[in-house]
Formats: sequence, C-alpha cells, structure tokens
Amino acid sequence: MATLPPWLSRRPSRWSLLVPVVGVAAGLLFATSAQTAKGTDLRPSGTDLADVIRAQTRVVQARTQAVRSLREQVDRLTQQSAPGNSAVSELQRRSAALAPVAGTEAVRGPAITVTLNDAKRSAASLPQGFTADDIVVHQQDVQGVVNALWAGGAEAMMLQDQRVISTSAVRCVGNTLILQGRVYSPPYVITAMGDPAELQASLNSSPNVTIYRQWVDAVGLGYDVATHARQTFPAFAGSLQLQYAKAAR
Repeated sequence: MATLPPWLSRRPSRWSLLVPVVGVAAGLLFATSAQTAKGTDLRPSGTDLADVIRAQTRVVQARTQAVRSLREQVDRLTQQSAPGNSAVSELQRRSAALAPVAGTEAVRGPAITVTLNDAKRSAASLPQGFTADDIVVHQQDVQGVVNALWAGGAEAMMLQDQRVISTSAVRCVGNTLILQGRVYSPPYVITAMGDPAELQASLNSSPNVTIYRQWVDAVGLGYDVATHARQTFPAFAGSLQLQYAKAAR
C-alpha cells in the first residue's frame, strides 16, 4: 500500500469515519431509486443544481439589501420619534457600545489577508500515495485559518466579500464554499483586522495551518499572506440570531 512521506501530516477530516456508512446508505438509495423509477426519469428534465444555487444566491443578495434598507429606516425613525426619551437614548448608547463587537458597524484599520487556493495541477500528475482530494482546499483548511486569526486577536474579519462574526458558519459543499447563503469558488480570501504581527504569529503557531502549509510544499496548494496598512470593512449584514436544527421526536 502506498504511503505518504513521513514528514507530511494528513489534514484532519471528520468525515473519514463516516465513509463506510455513507457508502451503505448510498447503495440503499440507488436500489430504492431504481425500483421506484422502473426505467423512467425521476428527475424533471432541465434541472441544473448550479442554476438553482445561483438563483438562490440572487434571492439572498436581494433580501440582504432589503434588510439593510429596513434597518436604516428603523434607525432613522427611532431617532426622529423619540430623540428626548431617556430610555431610548440609553438603549442607543448601549447599542453603539456593542456595535463594534457584534460587527454591526463599519470599521477601518490595519489588516492581514490570507489567500487559499487549489493546487494548479491535475490528479494524474500526483506522486504515488496522493489523491485528487489532496489538491483542493477543504472546509477545515478555511476554518483553521479563520480560527487562528480570531485567536490572534482579530477585531473584525472578512471572508470573500462578506463581513463575518464569531458565529458565522463556514461550510463547503464539494469544491465550493457557502457563507450566509452565497456560494464561492476558490481562491478563498480571508482578511482580518488587527495587529498584523500578532495575527501572523498566530498563523505560524496554529497546528492546522502548519499542516496545511506542509501540503502547500507537497502538492502545490495555494497559500499567500499579505499585510495592509489600512482596510475598511462594511457592517455585518446577516442575522444576529443563532439558527440550529432540532431533532424530530
């Protein structure tokens, strides 16, 4: 059996133990689909998953803009209707104090940008012991960089063109990243605002980032770090409420 070089650590994956279970489930689904179809096409013709995702992305963008507009209207009407109300004034003061932490206001300052990209090579060019899965950026790679930057004292963060906060979920589906309803392809650009030296030190000391950089050397994955004297981040435009699934009883 082919083995990887001893210096190269396998990138962590929480899915490896689930592969046999997924294989069995997929077999059952295929058998059920074949029995149900009886030679016919169960899917309507013309359906394209990529088109569905793109359509939903446009819907999310439109609704995000609508939410931003409504928030601006609420703030304006609140200021007009009760400028002298002491209770409202106190709530506004507390909201303004918490806004930078919650990410609901634009910020400006020094920043560091980390860019992750798939390797510029084909699976056929890989040495023995490597697979096509090794030359693409995975969810745990992006999350590893995000976690390292938060740990390094990041005061604000952007992923691609979106402002993210500590509760933002980073998810990958295949070779794409889904963030707050929008779909992105590599390269993945993570920008964090804070002390560039401390952020860089946190990246250097992160075990997950260290493992990823081993694979940069081994197969040519993309990893680039740049610093900026001054960057401007927009306010976070997503929901501040946590959303989670509930198990059916």
